[in-house]
Amino acid sequence: MVDALGNPIDYLITGGEVHDVVPAPKLLAQVSAETVIADKAYDCDALLKQIQAQGAEAVIPPRSGRREPRSCDWYLYKERHLVECFFGKLKYYRRVFSRFEKTSACFLGFLRFVSTLIWLR
Repeated sequence: MVDALGNPIDYLITGGEVHDVVPAPKLLAQVSAETVIADKAYDCDALLKQIQAQGAEAVIPPRSGRREPRSCDWYLYKERHLVECFFGKLKYYRRVFSRFEKTSACFLGFLRFVSTLIWLR
């Protein structure tokens, strides 16, 4: 999760087989935001209800197979590139994108260290 400037706020490490929407409610419960911007993978009714309950606007495009089509503010959705830019910043640190650490605790510690360096730029 990143803020409106593309700086990291928080992240959770899950297994490779876990879908993206599974850790999202836990991450969103920790912050208050006016708008939540995410890609189609996060188009889930339970997550959308949680976002509305927190008083935020969900800017998530509907999946193509959705039965009840929803609208999406495509102008705001263009700001989702900030997440992808953050991933690009992480790739400057070889130890992160190659994942040299064997345990998730060590990897998370180094990820937090790199995020601090990105915040300090």
